[in-house]
Amino acid sequence: MKLANPWLLLLLVVVPLWLWWERRTAQRGGLKFSSVAGAQSVASFWTRLGPTLLLVLRGATLVLFVVSLARPQLGRSESKIKAEGIDIVLVLDISGSMQALDYEKRGQRASRIDAVKEVVREFIRTRTNDRIGMVVFGTRAYVASPLTLDHDWLERNLDRVKIGLVEGNTAIGAGIGTAVNRLRDTKAKSKVIVLLTDGGENVKTPPAMEAAKAAKEFGVRVYTIGAGSQGLAPMPVMDGAGNVLGYQQIPVDLDENLLKQIATLTGGQYFRAADTKSLKNTYDQIDAMEKQKVETVVFEEWRELFPWFLVPGLGCLLLAVTLEHTRLRRLP
Repeated sequence: MKLANPWLLLLLVVVPLWLWWERRTAQRGGLKFSSVAGAQSVASFWTRLGPTLLLVLRGATLVLFVVSLARPQLGRSESKIKAEGIDIVLVLDISGSMQALDYEKRGQRASRIDAVKEVVREFIRTRTNDRIGMVVFGTRAYVASPLTLDHDWLERNLDRVKIGLVEGNTAIGAGIGTAVNRLRDTKAKSKVIVLLTDGGENVKTPPAMEAAKAAKEFGVRVYTIGAGSQGLAPMPVMDGAGNVLGYQQIPVDLDENLLKQIATLTGGQYFRAADTKSLKNTYDQIDAMEKQKVETVVFEEWRELFPWFLVPGLGCLLLAVTLEHTRLRRLP
C-alpha cells in the first residue's frame, strides 16, 4: 500500500491542538450552583459522557478526512526486463600442463586448472541474463555444456572438468571450432568465445587460424587468454596412485603471437594472465567489455482506498451533528 499525497498527513498535527481548544472552550459555559451534588445523583449517561463522545466523533471525522485526502492506494508493481542476449562459450584448455602449480588459491599454491575454475565460476555468476556454454579441449575438444541459462547446472558441469578427460596435447583450433559450431546458428545480438590456454598449438586439426576465420565469418568475437607464469613452472610428479612424489620445472611454451592474431582477426582482445590476480582481472575486463543492454519496463496497477476512510468520516460527522441537535443539544 502507498499514499499518493503523503505530505497531507502533516495536517494530523492540527487535530490534537483543535481537540484541546474545543475541550477548553466547552468548559467555559454553564450555570453556577451552590452545590451540584443533587444534579450529579440524577445525571444520565448522555449528560456525563455526551460532550466527550462528541469530541471523539469530531476528532475521528478530521483524522479520517485527512487520511482520505492523502489517498491511500493498494496495488502492485511489476517490472519486466528486456535484455539483448549475449551468447558466450567458455573454451578451457585441460591439457596436462594445466596441472602446473604457478597460481595461488586462498593463499595456498594451486594448479592452473583449479585457479581457472574458481575465477570462471565468479564470471558465470555475474552474467545472470546470458546464455553460457562450455567447451574443453586437449588433443581434441568436446562440449562440456551447451548454451544455457541454467547457470547452476553449468557450474556443476564446471566442477566435473578435470585434467585427463581428453588426451594431453593442445588443439586450440579444435576448441575454437567446436565453440563456433555452438554459436553459428544462434539469434543472439552478440556472440563471444573466451578461450584460455597455457600452451602452444601442437595439434592442428583444424589449424587455429582457420578456426578463427570461421569465427569471424559467423560474427563471433574471440577473447584469448594466455595462462601461466613466465619461464619455468613447477609441475607435480605423481606415482600410479596419484600421490605427489615431488616437483619438476617445466618450460612455459605459450604461443602469445598466435593468441594475439586470433583475437585481432575476430575483433576480440588478447590478455596475459601470469598469476591469479591478473587472471581474475582478465575475466573482469571481459565482463565489463561485454555488457548487455537492459531495458526495464515497469507496470503499475493501483486501487484507490480513500472511500474506505471518507465514508466512515462522513458517518462520524453525521452522527455528531445528529447527537448535537437531539440528545446532546445544548441550551443557549
